[in-house]
Formats: sequence, structure tokens, C-alpha cells
Amino acid sequence: MDDYKTHLDNLSEIRLMMQKASKFISLSGLSGVFAGLFAIIGSIGAYWYLEIFLPEAKSPLVFYSLGLKYSSILLILLWSAFILFLAVLAGIFFTTRNSRKKNLPLWDHSTKKLLFNLIIPLGTGALFIFFIVFKEYYLLILPASLIFYGLSLINAGHFTYSDVKYLGYIEIVLGFIGLLFPAFALLVWTLGFGLLHIVYGILMYYKYEK
Repeated sequence: MDDYKTHLDNLSEIRLMMQKASKFISLSGLSGVFAGLFAIIGSIGAYWYLEIFLPEAKSPLVFYSLGLKYSSILLILLWSAFILFLAVLAGIFFTTRNSRKKNLPLWDHSTKKLLFNLIIPLGTGALFIFFIVFKEYYLLILPASLIFYGLSLINAGHFTYSDVKYLGYIEIVLGFIGLLFPAFALLVWTLGFGLLHIVYGILMYYKYEK
């Protein structure tokens, strides 16, 4: 009986070692929660700007009907970059803290694979959105960001917790909903990047960190 238990313990230890070697498991759920909070703050700020400074628009949710000026576009892009910076900063902080807590290396082969498979779709999406802005197809900006972000999560999910892929599937579905109903694009984006991140982060935190 003792030998059987010893073998089970050894197998569990080997499995854990293989998981550590092949997957990035330091990802913190709290980083998702804060990313969601920052996304909600960002969407509220964007809505406030469009509502206050573009009163001629019937609905600030309908981006393609705004006739945005380049100064407005630049301000919104800078605001978006600032929100993204805060989200990334929070992600680095909580993931680093989780890595130290689990006594795992933060930068190793699995981290490189995760980032590479995350950056390729995200970079493609960023370039795609740049051309959207250049061509003034504002209708596509928010849904496109959800779709490419979802593709990035699915791609990166092979190298971290599989739960990430399910988040990616939902983000893609929300992106297409935003395309079908452009009047609600900002609300759908807030749901995808804001509320969904918070729920996902809480679930991840209690599943893997508690």
C-alpha cells in the first residue's frame, strides 16, 4: 500500500514538473480582474468624451456616424494606449508576484512561446485597426479588437491554462455581435474587455491561486 502511494506521489510530481516545463502557469487571475476594471474605466471615459465633446452625434455608441476629426481620433487612441499600459502594468505586477509565490521562473521557454503566440495575432490586429482608422471605417474598430484579441487568446491557450482559450472563443463571438449591431459596439466591447475579464480573473484566481 505504501509503495502504491509512493508511486502515485512520484507520478504526480513528474506530471507537475512536465506542466511547469511546457506551460506558463504563473498567469495571475488578478491581472484579468484589473484589466477588466481598466477597460470599464476606459470605455466610460471614451463615452463621456464622445457625449460631451461631440454633442452633434445622435448616439456616441455609433462610431461610424460620428465623423470624427483627427484630433478626436488621436485623443481616443492616446487614451486607449494609456488604459492598455495600465492593464499591462497590472498584468506584469500580479503575474510576477504569482510566479514568486509559486517559486517558478518568470522568463523561460514557456513564457517565450506564450508571448510569441500571443503577439502574432495581436500585432496583426493592431495593423488591421491602423488601416481601419486610416480609411475611417470606425464601425469596425471595436469588433475587430475583440475578434483579434480572441484569436490571440486561443493561440496562446496552448501554452498556458486551457481556460484562456474559452475566454478567446467568447471574445470572438462578442466581436461578431458588435459587427452585427454596431449601435451597441461600445457596450459589447465593455462587456468583452471589462466585465468578462473580471469574471474570468476571479474564476482563475480561485481555481489556481487560492
